[in-house]
Amino acid sequence: MAKLGKRTKAAREAFAGKENLTVEDAVSLIKANASAKFDETVEISMNLGVDPRHADQMVRGVVGLPNGTGKDVRVAVFARGPKAEEAQAAGADIVGAEDLMETVQGGTIEFDRCIATPDMMPIVGRLGKVLGPRNLMPNPKVGTVTMDVADAVKAAKGGEVQFKAEKAGVVHAGVGKASFDEAKLVENIRAFVGAVAKAKPAGAKGTYMKKVSLSSTMGPGVSVDVENAVTE
Repeated sequence: MAKLGKRTKAAREAFAGKENLTVEDAVSLIKANASAKFDETVEISMNLGVDPRHADQMVRGVVGLPNGTGKDVRVAVFARGPKAEEAQAAGADIVGAEDLMETVQGGTIEFDRCIATPDMMPIVGRLGKVLGPRNLMPNPKVGTVTMDVADAVKAAKGGEVQFKAEKAGVVHAGVGKASFDEAKLVENIRAFVGAVAKAKPAGAKGTYMKKVSLSSTMGPGVSVDVENAVTE
């Protein structure tokens, strides 16, 4: 068994025996132990009582975090003509059509969010096997297939976070940086949990939110009291 480093050992000892904390206490604990040499991301993981393999139990959506993510989001936009110009003016990092499709097909994906105008979807559709597994496929349900490309780009750059339940019914996302004030992290976390709560599908049976956990990029996780996470 590999020997634990001093930082990892200290973090595990600090988290030992602590579970079902309030969001405030969990954030305080995580910030106090985020000692990596870079600004760690605070991550949330939610275990939901759904089976995403069934269409009526899929959970997906988008939420604008009130205090942003602290991350520089690279945005690619599939558009032509005036809409391409709008995207560029709004701050899109990459704008293109067939040329961008060829770049992605070649294995170069230098973006974190992909937006497309509706007329571009026949082109973007060819990239489903590449973009789908990375959760980058534009989708009208989360506002990434739209004619309002400028607003979509600004939202993505401004702290908008997409979420989608994975096979085991798990939703996870980054909700800020460890350097954020505790109050701002708490506000972001509650906004995210609230959005997932509102996205409860019609086919969900029994307990919807089973477990909520928080961690930093390099730190241990800690469970949060679900009711406390949902209500302020």
